[in-house]
Amino acid sequence: MAVANDGAPLGSSVISLVNKLQDIFSRVGSQSTIDLPQVAVVGSQSSGKSSVLEALVGRDFLPRGNEICTRRPLVLQLVHVQSSQPESAEFLHLPGRTFHDFSQVRAEIQAETDREAGGNKGVSDKQIRLKIYSPNVLDITLVDLPGITKVPVGDQPSDIEARIRTMIMSYIKVPTCLILAVTPANSDMANSDALQMAGNADPDGHRTIGVITKLDIMDRGTDARNLLKGDIIPLRLGYVGVVNRSQEDIMMNRSIKDALAAEEKFFRSHPIYSGLADSCGVPQLAKKLNKILAQHIKAVLPGLKARISTSLVTLAKEHASYGDITESKAGQGALILNILSKYCDAFSSMVEGKNEAMSTSELSGGARINYIFQSIFVRSLEEVDPCEDLTDDDIRTAIQNATGPKAALFVPDVPFEVLVRRQISRLLDPSLQCARFIYDELMKISHRCMVTELQRFPFLRKHMDEVIGNFLREGLEPSETMITHIIEMEMDYINTSHPNFIGGSKALEAAVQQTKSSTVSLPVSKLKDALDSDKGLASERSGKPRAILARHANGGMADHGVRAASDADKVVHSGAAGGSSWGISSIFGGGDNRVSVRENTNSKPHYDPVESVHPSSTIHLREPPSVLRPSERSSETLAVEITVTKLLLRSYYEIVRKNVEDLIPKAIMHFLVNNTKRELHNVFISNLYRDDLFEEMLQEPNEISVKRKRCRELLRAYQQAFRDLDDLPLEAETVEWGHSSPETTGLPKIRGLPTSSMYSTGSSGDSV
Repeated sequence: MAVANDGAPLGSSVISLVNKLQDIFSRVGSQSTIDLPQVAVVGSQSSGKSSVLEALVGRDFLPRGNEICTRRPLVLQLVHVQSSQPESAEFLHLPGRTFHDFSQVRAEIQAETDREAGGNKGVSDKQIRLKIYSPNVLDITLVDLPGITKVPVGDQPSDIEARIRTMIMSYIKVPTCLILAVTPANSDMANSDALQMAGNADPDGHRTIGVITKLDIMDRGTDARNLLKGDIIPLRLGYVGVVNRSQEDIMMNRSIKDALAAEEKFFRSHPIYSGLADSCGVPQLAKKLNKILAQHIKAVLPGLKARISTSLVTLAKEHASYGDITESKAGQGALILNILSKYCDAFSSMVEGKNEAMSTSELSGGARINYIFQSIFVRSLEEVDPCEDLTDDDIRTAIQNATGPKAALFVPDVPFEVLVRRQISRLLDPSLQCARFIYDELMKISHRCMVTELQRFPFLRKHMDEVIGNFLREGLEPSETMITHIIEMEMDYINTSHPNFIGGSKALEAAVQQTKSSTVSLPVSKLKDALDSDKGLASERSGKPRAILARHANGGMADHGVRAASDADKVVHSGAAGGSSWGISSIFGGGDNRVSVRENTNSKPHYDPVESVHPSSTIHLREPPSVLRPSERSSETLAVEITVTKLLLRSYYEIVRKNVEDLIPKAIMHFLVNNTKRELHNVFISNLYRDDLFEEMLQEPNEISVKRKRCRELLRAYQQAFRDLDDLPLEAETVEWGHSSPETTGLPKIRGLPTSSMYSTGSSGDSV
């Protein structure tokens, strides 16, 4: 194929730029990272793809045969040079070596194919990249893909057709790829594999150019004029008809130059195709491909530059994360100091909620600590009933045990203190568990700090994890000690003078209301007098109570000594007779008052001494059982005592619970969380900033070195690509669409491209 002049062909600058970018990315193996514009040649086996490519180059350089020839994708870059320069070829996998004999090019393609795909018809998706410099070509970049085959041969797997289709689709589905669908004219167009796959990848026909081969060997009486005009299967970019060399021409060493001359004569002399002669033939195909590819590249250049810029920023960050290799002690020390400082800052930021990489999908860092305090610890304590594990028998037993060997005159306060201490002690375990939860959260935070940065130094990471783990465990000990002291302080002093404590009078009044007994032991007026006398503030806040309620020796309650002695006698008498009387402890309202109880000696039975006892009349006592239960007496007095005890327990437990809910988080934050934030850096320095550890801690695994090298190569490639895009002349970036008519290119209107009809169905061959 000859070029009419030695001037730069249309689009040479942008096509050469894309070729250069392809070479850059291919050297670093990242051709899939950026989808560069190119033309993929698609067709079934023996459709004439190789003949079309050789005609475009003007040289025989592709493997030939009756079976599958293209077994690896061949990226073919055609570069136009001045006529004074000789034709040459270069393979990317053989840098520095130039081929001038194209038979050697064919041999190298075959050898490289066999090296990767084997010598028995195997297929591989690994590319071969070939660049051809010639004054007889236009700047075009094509990818010759393996032909679609139906029946496996040689070493081909049974699913060879599916594999080849998948390989082809991986190229042509990319929006930046133009599709050159090659179909022989002597086959059924409706069943064309190339047009079918092109239709799947490009359903609107925006990127597909149809090539009809073997027009000279169609059955007599048939022609492809309507197909070339797009009347049968319309394509926006149209069709181009070509005539290939026959196998006889190849065997007779007929030159491509002669074949092109014969092709032109065929179209101009054929009665059916003479009207389409100016748009058919390999030279017209080359011009069309060059023009469409140039316009396509210019259309995608802005997006291409943006993608390269974005990738460049990402690679620069990744490369910076790997850092540089430092060998001097001073440099190593500075690097470790920098890492430790950044780690401590990152740890504090995560705890305080100031982390830049804050998660939006889940709670993390300090928010989890707050959740543990408020939603787990506090809520769990609020749900506890201090009397849930105390039965009435337990309280009755405690009251009777507190009286000792004699019947008590008052309901003692010892049962209340014993029982309330037992409930307070239950708060110790959840408090210690809360501290353990916070310790676990701090460990999780430490593991999430600088994960990417410290991947470079796994030994340093290991040392840091050991140091912070030991430091957190050391901080957990004083936290647990303080928590234990807080609970013990609450147990050691039961402050019944607390302003929020219900007190004896209110507890008694509430207990009476709750029991709702049908029998009232005291008249309402006397109960009110007793309650009024219980409200003395000075007496209620004085000293530690000795008893809660005054009781008779037989279990009844005694009244206060604020009444006359005769009234007190009556009350005692009624108690002895089986009734009950009520009284208030001095601490809960009686002050220094004392209960006046006079025993009626006349009511005591008198026993005469026994002068003589007959042996047969000896009385034997039953031995007491090993386990004694309290008497199961049921009375209003006992019910009130139990109810009062429960009220007092609940009241005081609420006071202690609120104290614990406030003090435990404070202790944990002070001794564990904030202390870690304050002292972590100093702990790191004292344990890790040692000359003898520098070299060990800064050892890198081999994969990090490989990743750094790979990242550096990619970064250089993208930097070079970005510079090449910046160096592109302004006129090359500006598309002068006036030089190409829509009928010639058929391109849709994209970012300033000319408008064309949906399908190219013009009456002249210019639409092809």
